[in-house]
Amino acid sequence: MKINFFYIVFCICLVFSCSSDDSVANNLPNDDNSIYFPPLNSENWETKTIEELGWNVNELQPLLDFLEEKNTKSFLILHDGKIAIEAYMNGHAANKLWYWASAGKTLTTTLAGIAENEGIINSSNKVSDYLGTGWTSAPLDKENLITCKHLLSMNSGLDDSIGDNVSKENLQYKADAGTRWAYHNVYKKMQDVVATASNDTWKNYFDRNLKDKIGMNGSWVQNNDFNVYWSNTRSMARFGLMIYAKGNWDTSQIVPETFIDEATKTSQNINESYGFLWWLNGKSSFHLPGSQLEFNGELIPNAPSDTFAALGKNDQKIYVVPSKKLVIVRMGNSADGVSFARSDFDNDLWAMINNLID
Repeated sequence: MKINFFYIVFCICLVFSCSSDDSVANNLPNDDNSIYFPPLNSENWETKTIEELGWNVNELQPLLDFLEEKNTKSFLILHDGKIAIEAYMNGHAANKLWYWASAGKTLTTTLAGIAENEGIINSSNKVSDYLGTGWTSAPLDKENLITCKHLLSMNSGLDDSIGDNVSKENLQYKADAGTRWAYHNVYKKMQDVVATASNDTWKNYFDRNLKDKIGMNGSWVQNNDFNVYWSNTRSMARFGLMIYAKGNWDTSQIVPETFIDEATKTSQNINESYGFLWWLNGKSSFHLPGSQLEFNGELIPNAPSDTFAALGKNDQKIYVVPSKKLVIVRMGNSADGVSFARSDFDNDLWAMINNLID
């Protein structure tokens, strides 16, 4: 079946002054590689061909056919910031918005890092320092154990079985903070922490400190108990590129490199494959949402071991792979069945990607 997609097969050579806001490349500190950054407020984005990269041209169409069959709406691969593949299918298009689902949790992580760098929060402080006591229904001595890092690490100890509502009544004690990992919507309280500490709204703080600085579009949409980000595919890729560049965007350090490093390492001693709302490959075991079971092996065996990912419901994906200089974005409906983060599709997709790039 022939699919509707845009595959970029030419390179555009643009030369800008290094002092310009539209500078297309910048040698990052402590990084020998030149990473390309697309200009702000522009549709221009430089490309690389797969022939130029030495990838397997004959494996492109099978990958795209697989993606379409698996309910994908958009798929994009960046190599050192330049677009290598950009495809839209199943009625989607470059200018259409789609939801990030839980892949957007990593936006909350990033804003927490920015707020900490500004000195308005300390992630080691207890949450009640910012929201006041009584933000949960846990006994006060148990509530006071919960720090901002516990929210970012999914080990607050609050009961995940009650539902996704984060009102006080629904946030009940299950275990001491730090002793139990459970995928829980309570991470959303970090948005309240940042808004309170900045004396602003979450949306305004997000737009001013991240969205506008890297040229994203989209907006936050409140959906029942969730605050979900919607954007086009390239905006998701812009965010992934900033993370790949260790928090840098062209000549600006958006979030400290040290925070990115911490956020993409194991954050607690229960789920090795979880950082600060980022999923981590290359570990010896992992836990999954809704389960207390520990599974042996890597999160995504077919992916490079240094891969870390933003994973959302129904297979919204951002993969960042430093060793391969890749940022990969997938948006769409669920590939097979409802999943809340990792799914079997991750491993199947990486088998196809490997056929292309190796």
